[in-house]
Amino acid sequence: MKRHYAIYDVFTHEVLSGNPLAVVFDSEGLSQSAMQAIAAEFNLSETVFIGKAENKAHTAKLKIFMPRGELPFAGHPTVGATVAICEAQNTDVSRILMLEENVGVIRSAYSKKDVGYGEFDLPQLPAREVPALEKEMVAAALSISENDIGFENHLISQFNAGVPYLCVPVKNLSVMERLVFDETRWLSYFPALRPLQVLCPYVYCRETINHDASLHTRLFAPHHGIPEDPATGSAAAALAGALFYFDGPGDGAHDYLIEQGIEMGRPSFIRLEVDCHNGVMNSARIGGHAIKIAEGTLLV
Repeated sequence: MKRHYAIYDVFTHEVLSGNPLAVVFDSEGLSQSAMQAIAAEFNLSETVFIGKAENKAHTAKLKIFMPRGELPFAGHPTVGATVAICEAQNTDVSRILMLEENVGVIRSAYSKKDVGYGEFDLPQLPAREVPALEKEMVAAALSISENDIGFENHLISQFNAGVPYLCVPVKNLSVMERLVFDETRWLSYFPALRPLQVLCPYVYCRETINHDASLHTRLFAPHHGIPEDPATGSAAAALAGALFYFDGPGDGAHDYLIEQGIEMGRPSFIRLEVDCHNGVMNSARIGGHAIKIAEGTLLV
């Protein structure tokens, strides 16, 4: 069977930057194992398969795979699929989509100026969890000093907005440049878990390279088949919890631009919006651009 696919660069408005994503249309009839094999064939950080929604009132059902396993939810496939679905239907007007993912139904919005833009409501607000690792262990796995970790009142924290992440604050860009992830050491901290069950470190600092960015980030996941990720929307969703917990933003809307992937030569920009009222986070959204760079046909 022939199935159309496209490759999008996500969280960027320029080709050959951002986080590449394979989008497979017409995924009906593909088994779980076939989707996993196709994702491994593309060998990108994630591949999204678009199928018919189970609820006729919804737009589509998404299945998201890394090279080595399936995810319940991910940010750059959600943004990329939002743009890809609308562009495949030659939609130039703003539109609301309801996307079924394993984590639940996600409301996303599409708009377009020169490049398509997708934005989605978090499937769940970030929940604080007990950090799985101590500062000494994290520093050793990142090949930095314990003194490099932390800034202001920010400490290592763990949040889950659909996927759990260890949020690791570091002092500045100089520390970011020196990060070397020790996969063997990291996996040794989780001896009872399979590699795909091991959470990833999302490292962040306030110092940025781009003057309009709010935060600089890096994420390592070689145990998921991703040595380093150019842009991680689900991690930015978790980071919203850390920003709310440590910064205590006042009531109203708070807008953050997160830069990632710069050390890889794949600059990416994730828009995070958080709404607060009466000292509580009411809602949050992730957004970014996506641009098609290739398309073709799968013969499976």
